[in-house]
Amino acid sequence: MTTKTLISMAALAAVALVTSPVNGQWGQFGGPAQDFKASCGTLATEWPDEGPKQLWSRDLCEGYSGIVIDGDVLYTMGRDGDKESVLAINATDGKTIWQQGYESPPHEGHVKEFGEGPRGTPTIDGDRIYTIGVSGKMHCLSKTDGKMLWSHDLWEEYKGNFLNHGYSSSVFVYGDTAIALVGGKGHSIVAFDKKSGKEVWKGLDFDNSYSSPKLIKVDGEEHLVCFMASEVIAINPKNGKLLWSFEHKNRWGQNICQPIIGADHMVFITSVDTAGSKGLKLSKKDGKFEVEEVWANRKVAVHHSNAIRVGDYIYTSTGGQGPGLFFAVNAKTGDMAYRKRGFSKATLLMAGDKFILLDEDGKLGLVEATPEKFDILAQAKVLDRVSWTVPTLVGTRLYLRDKKKLVALELGSKAYARADGGGKIAS
Repeated sequence: MTTKTLISMAALAAVALVTSPVNGQWGQFGGPAQDFKASCGTLATEWPDEGPKQLWSRDLCEGYSGIVIDGDVLYTMGRDGDKESVLAINATDGKTIWQQGYESPPHEGHVKEFGEGPRGTPTIDGDRIYTIGVSGKMHCLSKTDGKMLWSHDLWEEYKGNFLNHGYSSSVFVYGDTAIALVGGKGHSIVAFDKKSGKEVWKGLDFDNSYSSPKLIKVDGEEHLVCFMASEVIAINPKNGKLLWSFEHKNRWGQNICQPIIGADHMVFITSVDTAGSKGLKLSKKDGKFEVEEVWANRKVAVHHSNAIRVGDYIYTSTGGQGPGLFFAVNAKTGDMAYRKRGFSKATLLMAGDKFILLDEDGKLGLVEATPEKFDILAQAKVLDRVSWTVPTLVGTRLYLRDKKKLVALELGSKAYARADGGGKIAS
């Protein structure tokens, strides 16, 4: 723990997540505010035995890329052999609208055990889509027809640091720039003109890991928070200048889960079990930001899942070497309210006042979780293969994928009206 004295927080305005100007109901990784919270219609709190109503299902080329949506079109990525693809899919029936492929064999040294498909999620901005594949190839494509408008090879052109599980960060669009985490001396982060693809700025000497940038506002100042291989950092997104940093190392150099920053200036960071989780306090003195460790808890170790803060508590799922557990952790103290079984390692969304969990075995759950309770309202197995992708919820329609299949489900209460006024739910 550091020995810095905390500065009075009265000098700081509340920390705020910034809603991104990207297009669509769910236009980037983590949603509009990158907090995995979805505004939704009224959800059914019970499901038929076979699970929620399936609207359609289709095969999909391999990958863990997330699903973004704008209007009636979904966008995601996949791999078939040495070719990666960006796909536009009709949200109503699951049919392909366009598919743009490009040669992108996995780099030598890629760990094949966990697949070779893309990990990053597309980002929608205006009439364009920005993507980065598993081998570090970045593309800007037309949203209408998939035409490639410009590209960069981050690992070859910029000599970005190689990641043996594949490049996983998503592009962050800020103003007129598309920002990518690259890694390496002098070019840890690079900003490109989003229309032309020309380099606008680059800098810093940190190695990249598997996390994606997140924009917040502190004391009226915008910070782009990036979880690098050995530290969490914040930069000025206008020019790439470093605002603050804090070391967080683990033996694998794998920091994946996006940091969470609350209005109380507490920063929650978490990674694999050699480092666990930490609560950091952000403060400001003489115009400069400082970070102090307040608590550490190695029992809360999130691998490649995500976490959500509600009130004073962080909700997340962990697993890996041990059983899957769902945690409620006090963001200010690091104390655990509980850890509950019921799902293997899972990703999660906040839907209204409930959580939607999808575990890696393909089991979907609707959960009511508070610091006092963890109630599973409904659950069903809906996917067959490894399911590591955070689902996307728009209205009452849920889109989710495993490594090779994409499914649309209806979760709205009107879809499950009781036909007999109190008997079994009609499917």
